[in-house]
Amino acid sequence: MAETPDDRPIVLLIDDEDQFRITLSKRLSKRGYHVIDVDNGEDAIKMVRHDNPEVVLLDLKMPGMDGVQTLRELKKIRPEVQIVMLTGHGDVESARVTGKHDVYGFLQKPCPLDEIVEIIESARQERHYAMARHEIPDIEKKNLMTWLIGVQNRRPGFLILGALIFALLYFLPPSDRLHSLLTTEKGSPQEEVIRGFGDYRKLSEGQSPAHYYAQRASLYEKVKDTDGNVTKVLVGPEGVMKRTHIMIGILCVAALFWATGAVPIGITALLVGVLMYFFNILPPDGVAKAYAKDAVFFIFGVLAMATAISKTGLDRRIGILLLGPTTSLLRMSLLFAPMIAVSASFLSEHALIAFIAPLFMMVYMGAMKAGGVSKDKALVLMMMLTLNYACNLGGPGSPAAGGRNAIMIGILGDYGIPLSFGQWVMYGLPFVPVAAIAVGLYFYLVMHRKVQVKNLNISVAVKREAEKIGKMTTDEYKTAGVLVVLIITWSAFSDRFGMGGPVILALVALNVLGILRWKEVNSIHWDVVALYAAASAMGVGLAATGAALYIADTFILYLPDFFTSTAAGLSIAVSLFTGVLTNFMSDGATVAAIGPIAVPMATIAEASPIMIGLATAFASSFAHMLVIGTPNNAIIFALSKDYETGEQLITMKDFFVHGFFVLLISFALLWFWVILGYWRWLPWPA
Repeated sequence: MAETPDDRPIVLLIDDEDQFRITLSKRLSKRGYHVIDVDNGEDAIKMVRHDNPEVVLLDLKMPGMDGVQTLRELKKIRPEVQIVMLTGHGDVESARVTGKHDVYGFLQKPCPLDEIVEIIESARQERHYAMARHEIPDIEKKNLMTWLIGVQNRRPGFLILGALIFALLYFLPPSDRLHSLLTTEKGSPQEEVIRGFGDYRKLSEGQSPAHYYAQRASLYEKVKDTDGNVTKVLVGPEGVMKRTHIMIGILCVAALFWATGAVPIGITALLVGVLMYFFNILPPDGVAKAYAKDAVFFIFGVLAMATAISKTGLDRRIGILLLGPTTSLLRMSLLFAPMIAVSASFLSEHALIAFIAPLFMMVYMGAMKAGGVSKDKALVLMMMLTLNYACNLGGPGSPAAGGRNAIMIGILGDYGIPLSFGQWVMYGLPFVPVAAIAVGLYFYLVMHRKVQVKNLNISVAVKREAEKIGKMTTDEYKTAGVLVVLIITWSAFSDRFGMGGPVILALVALNVLGILRWKEVNSIHWDVVALYAAASAMGVGLAATGAALYIADTFILYLPDFFTSTAAGLSIAVSLFTGVLTNFMSDGATVAAIGPIAVPMATIAEASPIMIGLATAFASSFAHMLVIGTPNNAIIFALSKDYETGEQLITMKDFFVHGFFVLLISFALLWFWVILGYWRWLPWPA
């Protein structure tokens, strides 16, 4: 809320009739408003620039700069300010013209004071939504603590904290252990400690991670010899270790800013790249390439596909098939959650999210209108996050559930340990429905008492929405055909074409077929695309500099003997570290960093490498706490906005809080239902 010396809401009154203006100003002041009154548009512009009113009462008919001209200029300066037009002429045509310029409402002079106050208060509420749409922070500067905490997208205290953390890591002297990790050469007796280096298999015999990284990133420094000649040589271990600390600092700062909303998520995404450029983590082309990963194109494509599916109404058709049994919120937890989780084990969980999330939002918005409420936070959290985490937890079900699983199979294969599709399903699928039901019940127990729309029947709501659009149209059939081909390509050929290429091709096809326009593609939530691009870039930087190896090694180095002396203990320890780390870097990068360390440790502990490898891969599906953890989270976050007000209904704080509890549930089930449970009775290859 805008502040004044007496902390009253500011209203700007613009009217050239002196008597009306002065009288209304006094009456509104008595009602608790700080009223600024001017008699022309030029002065009004100055007041809006300097005093930032919440609501403007603007006369339509004024000499010189009239109401429409003034309206245009005020909206350029403060797009969030709410303008109520005053007219004594009942000019319908003028009202129509001003309606093109985002007018909140109209009042015909003279008007009862209570009616004016009522529209001012409703306009003030709308201003909050407008600020959210335009990403304008609204900080109350009551005291230093309030200012430091700030509001979403502007939290000065966390900005300062992030800068201090980064400076601490930048100036912190490197440890002997980090020096040892980065300078150990491949082929040496100590090479076991560097098997977790991201590009270990690309190292030449006798080459260390520090030397390989310096060569790959073309990192040179100028050295002056005894004769005063300056030559360029590769950066030594000290320079590499400095960059390792910098990447850990970037990870900490980005995680802090994303978790707290210190600045807009897109700005943090850009900051990651700026720091990687500025501190020469990779060459400029290398940083750009790190941002342009296949997963980033996939996120962009999925969001655009969701637009096309929603536009044609195909989402309603799909919803009838998938949500048929969901006649109540409890059945959503007990039936829908495990059904969608098992589906996510064999199909693209990201695609399932992209298809169903818009449908859930449609049902939610319909329920709000039918129930006569403006917002039901508990309902939207329960629906969207149950869907999200159920799909996340489909990851352990089969090798087809994600690239991280393929990476683990590849790591095991590097050690000569084959693992078939059927074996993976045997070890992993029993976890999936149990975990999905547990998460569904968590949200039901936590949220159902807070839900305002108590008797929501999702199945009926979906059918009702489908009936509104009648029979399938030609565009729906075209979109369905493209969608079927896309799913087949994802399922059967993603190892060859990736996930991003097919969905981009699908967008081109939809445009050629006249279904999806570029304007609609351009309207997606680009901030989420930028966020995931930054997460991919961080994964590349952490792996290249050895930061991921250092983090993993530090964790394992300090494990108690219990966790390294038994198969179950080692599985629990590795899954714990994987599950925590995967919330801060991509699941594939996490498995790539930890897998090569964990598998050799299995031999030392006389445990099955497959058991340790699967525990690692399963826990990489537990990226529940941060939006950057997985495309699922990013898609849910992007789509969870009120269609009318633009308000972000599910925030990063919601992900962090509920994701933490879902993470605990995931760990508990993995440890006690799987590792200490049915795995004890299954056969394990030597």
